Amino acid sequence: MTDDRRELPLAGLRVVELGNYIAAPTAGRLLADVGADVVKVERPRTGDELRQWRLHAGETSLLYRTLNRGKRSIVLDLRTEAGQDVVLDLVRHSDALLENFRPGTLDRWGLSAERLQAANPDLVVARVSAFGQTGPLAPRPGFAAVAEAHGGLRALVGEPDRPPSRTGVSIGDSIAGLYAAFGVVTSLLQRDRRAATGRAPLGPVHQHVDVALNEAVLSVMESLLPDHSAHGVTRRRVGGRMEGIAPTNAYACRDGEVVIAGNGDAIFARFMAAIDRPDLAADPALQTNPARWTRRDELDAAIGEWTGTRTRAEVLTVLDGAGVPAGPIHEAADILADEQFAARGMVQHLTVDAGNGPQEVAFPGIVPLFGPTSLPVRSLGPDLGQHTREVLGDVLGWDGPRIEEFLEAQE
Repeated sequence: MTDDRRELPLAGLRVVELGNYIAAPTAGRLLADVGADVVKVERPRTGDELRQWRLHAGETSLLYRTLNRGKRSIVLDLRTEAGQDVVLDLVRHSDALLENFRPGTLDRWGLSAERLQAANPDLVVARVSAFGQTGPLAPRPGFAAVAEAHGGLRALVGEPDRPPSRTGVSIGDSIAGLYAAFGVVTSLLQRDRRAATGRAPLGPVHQHVDVALNEAVLSVMESLLPDHSAHGVTRRRVGGRMEGIAPTNAYACRDGEVVIAGNGDAIFARFMAAIDRPDLAADPALQTNPARWTRRDELDAAIGEWTGTRTRAEVLTVLDGAGVPAGPIHEAADILADEQFAARGMVQHLTVDAGNGPQEVAFPGIVPLFGPTSLPVRSLGPDLGQHTREVLGDVLGWDGPRIEEFLEAQE
């Protein structure tokens, strides 16, 4: 699809991405989605490890194609002085840099904050790591699985009589990526405001965006911490329910399951009427969420008895008519057929070689919307080094012989 960025919110901004795996590349994807020119730096020969994750055919996974859409890939060996010099040259032509190496790694590679600031005092640097750039755990390695446990999420996921479960996606990485992108945008806004009032930029020596995976997870744990601090409450795993809120759960129908959230006080009355249980709707002891929570097993049994004799479509039709929030549990095939996603352009078909030659493949659209439908996905995650010559020539102004000499030296 077209790569025209002129009308997009971050048009004109350039970001150097030194990250791999999921967290920093998610931030880069979000910035690229809305117009930034994101130049992704990958190691020679193998590139980002994500190229091999969930690889069903070919050489590049669709996971990589998805998380690195809209970017340009160049190959540099950051362990060499020549590779470091190119990064510094790119920094001189860029607004922000993303990285998610273990703290201290870039310093060892000659890309310290001081050296980055010397190359570009206006540069915004966003660093994503397991535990942040400071503190006793800063040097420790860690993926999202560890951070989700450390930040409190894993303790709440799963059934109470079983070991903690994990969500089916790297949610800790994705949350951290969101914060990193948010940090970049807010820092760029601050940079421009300082410039408009004649103040010097803060730069990466004095300020950088420091995103820790475990802290990103902790930040979405709602009242987990204050409830314990103030009241001594320790939340536990409750399966498909939500602590203190009832009735809300997944319920079996004759042909699958649905999720129903009938926990609002007014909604509860309509819900019970819809399932022919006016006795529960009128029960004085069930008029508030705290009271309903104490009888959650009874309520779930009554709801399950009703849903179990009906199809999903029948259940959803009745509840929609009663104004009770409910919906099917979608798998990939359901999402592809969903009218709501289609109406808002949230399923987009792009041509890609998925290992068996070019074919049309469905990918998720861009969030948020800036109009009635999703922005079009301009390009999928690139082949390894696909844009090396282009970036060295167009951005850095190198001529052909210099580019070829550099590429030969990297082999």
